[in-house]
Amino acid sequence: MANIILKNLYKSFDDFVAVKGSDLVIENGEFFVLLGPSGCGKTTTLRMIAGLEIPTSGQILLDGDDVTFSRASKRDIAFVFQLFALYPHMNVWKNLAFPLKMQKMNAPDIKKRVMEVAKLLQIEHLIKAKVSGLAGGDRQRVALGRAIVRRPKAFLMDEPLGTLDAEFREQMSIELKKLHNRINATTVYVTHDQIEAMTMGDKVAVMNEGKILQFGTPNEIYSKPATKFVGSFIGAPSMNFIPFESEVHEGDTEVLVDGQKLQIPRQRDNSLSPKNFIGVRPENMKLNTEKGIRGTVYGTEYLGNRKICTIDTKAGQLKVRITKDQSVSINDPVQVSFPPEAAILFNGQSEKALMSDQITN
Repeated sequence: MANIILKNLYKSFDDFVAVKGSDLVIENGEFFVLLGPSGCGKTTTLRMIAGLEIPTSGQILLDGDDVTFSRASKRDIAFVFQLFALYPHMNVWKNLAFPLKMQKMNAPDIKKRVMEVAKLLQIEHLIKAKVSGLAGGDRQRVALGRAIVRRPKAFLMDEPLGTLDAEFREQMSIELKKLHNRINATTVYVTHDQIEAMTMGDKVAVMNEGKILQFGTPNEIYSKPATKFVGSFIGAPSMNFIPFESEVHEGDTEVLVDGQKLQIPRQRDNSLSPKNFIGVRPENMKLNTEKGIRGTVYGTEYLGNRKICTIDTKAGQLKVRITKDQSVSINDPVQVSFPPEAAILFNGQSEKALMSDQITN
């Protein structure tokens, strides 16, 4: 397997810039997820790594070799597409054997390699079946098998579970991660689904409008979002953003919201923007009747062992996660509070997180 390094990678299509100066280090054997909304540049980035698109500028290193302008066939990388890209007129065996025949491998070695992969993916019983007659989950296994059978340096996967229904999608995501752990492959996986990204990825890079806004472990991305967009895109419900009309100065430990002084982590940054935001996750917010941001209950969503309560306040609607037994009714007057260590401040203009005693990113 191999590590993959992107250096200041740009890609433009005429006047449209799809990828804007990406820098990434994907370690050997890592399951790395590119996450972001449709049109953010993640698939274009993946296609440049594969050699299916040529960068406008920048550099791509594969296991230390510069492959920026190398043909896809010279990169020893396997690509798994969303729509499987199988040969429907062939059976499973022929689909798995095809890339090995293209490498002119001898018949005994092909047979051994194909059966090893079929056993690994638990599709031995389907080896003579035509792929056109297979269920979506089985076709996805065959598509994965055709990539694995080559034993490439890295696997690139472009939303490979996107066409599956919810049940198969969850099952296949678990199997895919287990498979990754067994073969210890370097994998770059593209998705717009944050649950897939957070449960499968060793590292996650969040992209928007062609830029990589942050990359790190799922816990780092969730707990310490580097930008307001990352905080809003990751999490269900997403992070609450509470606006306040004042500058932030180094050493500040409180801000004023709706006439209430709210405690925040000691700031190590200045934000001279006249409008800034406090970001707090719903699970870190509490309802009470004594202190905090005043509001009324707008609605509740029952989610098994918990409820999500929406509160109307002068600072906007806030989401609060409460226990299923906590009783609230529509239009109840409440106050919303949070511990200072749970708060992250964001610059109102750049939307980047400010440094504090609790934040080191």
